[in-house]
Amino acid sequence: MDQLALLFVLLLGAVVSVPLGDRFGLPSPVLMTLLGIVLAVLDFVPNVDIPPDLILPALLPPLLYAAVRRTSWRQFTANKRPIFLLAVALVFVTTAVVAAVAHSIVPGLPIAAAVALGALVAPPDPVAATAVAGQLGLPRRLVSILEGEGLFNDVTAIVLYHVAIAAAISGSFSLPGAALDFLLSAVVAVAVGFGLGWATNRLMDSLGDPTLQISLTLLVPYASYVLAEELHGSGVLAVLTTALFLAEYANDADDVMTRLAGHTFWNIVDTLVTGVAFGLIGLELHNAIRTASGRWGELLGWAAAIVGVVVFVRLAWLLPATWLTKRLHAKRDLDEDIPTSWRETVVMWWAGMRGVASVALALAIPLKMENGEPFPNREEMIFIAFGVIMATLVLQGLSLPWLVRKLGVQADTDQEKEFEKTLAVRAAKVAKQRLRELGETEDLSDELTEQLLRRAFDIGYRISPDLGEDERREAHDQRARRIKLVRRIQGEMLSAARHEVLAARSEPGANPEVVDRVLRHLDVRSLR
Repeated sequence: MDQLALLFVLLLGAVVSVPLGDRFGLPSPVLMTLLGIVLAVLDFVPNVDIPPDLILPALLPPLLYAAVRRTSWRQFTANKRPIFLLAVALVFVTTAVVAAVAHSIVPGLPIAAAVALGALVAPPDPVAATAVAGQLGLPRRLVSILEGEGLFNDVTAIVLYHVAIAAAISGSFSLPGAALDFLLSAVVAVAVGFGLGWATNRLMDSLGDPTLQISLTLLVPYASYVLAEELHGSGVLAVLTTALFLAEYANDADDVMTRLAGHTFWNIVDTLVTGVAFGLIGLELHNAIRTASGRWGELLGWAAAIVGVVVFVRLAWLLPATWLTKRLHAKRDLDEDIPTSWRETVVMWWAGMRGVASVALALAIPLKMENGEPFPNREEMIFIAFGVIMATLVLQGLSLPWLVRKLGVQADTDQEKEFEKTLAVRAAKVAKQRLRELGETEDLSDELTEQLLRRAFDIGYRISPDLGEDERREAHDQRARRIKLVRRIQGEMLSAARHEVLAARSEPGANPEVVDRVLRHLDVRSLR
């Protein structure tokens, strides 16, 4: 099996792992990691040959962009306090404690290299957290916090990592200089993110065609990441800023085709890239086995110690941080999402799985110092990082569904239905208001006006069937049954038409472009 065949196996696994995960109640990223582990122990499967400095730029931008599309700028601003405590403060604390322990137990490990190890194992993976949270039906407030933590902790950890690596290579460290680098990295990233977001928004308006607009959204995350990194900024923060800007300002309410096609496209990208990323994590078992040859006991002991530190520090930090957040939470903070019970705090603790960023940073540890000597304890650092990733991702990922069921932490579906009903009422009201405005300028008969009023009610009813009185709902149900019958028959008619047009594609003299254009027209009609 060569590298290309291995990639196709991972892509196929990414597709199959989704329905398997749904069937067995397991996160698909965890299943892909297990697939990678299985492939890693097979003799005929080659070792992955990807330059470490390409892993983050290749995988993170689309994954981050897809994750941000599911959230909003308001959600981040409303949750700035819990996100700061988790994404920034917890990463610093975890990095410091891991560095202290690693420096004391690994012989010859310099303090700067220990800080780099702490930084690369500190951030929980945003993709794993989002995938797990969405699959388990957790409360929206927990999903919001996990998404915010996952998206912003990579920024903090990656900047810390680069500062520590630079200190380890050069042999010198300046705290004021490191703080200034941290600040400048964030400023440059935000500037690049906003600038590229604004330019992309203007360009999308001029493109017009949905295919070109969606193609542009695939290129923008990579451009944002690379441009920020070239200017010595944080590529991850730049991608987040660009994605949040576009989510806020690039939505045209009437651009239905672009929105539907874009949603499908990014779901595909998210599924495939996530599968490949976590499959590569499992395949790194190759390197771990080679590193541990003859030293299993020693290396496993170090890895177990760091795993314990990572897991314990997260719990020890979450308990007081959650208490503090509740104390600071005021009645006016209506939109702030915080855990409401110790059960939710425990779920947040156990959901702290490491993943793509940790693997990429571990593999990106330089081979040599500035003086040409080998980087100290590089193989040991990679093995420890791999052990942390495997323990948190596989063990916690496999047991998290059981823990959620045991603690009874589930989404408040009644609250979601109530909000859905509120949106349905607003949609129906504004539709009726627009009809009244048009009635003043258009020549509408009473019969047509009444028919359009019923359709305005149908807008809200289709969103939330609980709307309206019993008699009105019964009348709507009767109309809905008639419409369903008409649509079924119309669907059969359109199906016959599509079969006939498609058959013409293979006839002598048929122009396939014309056939495809007519077929697209029938497909669009079928969606109405």
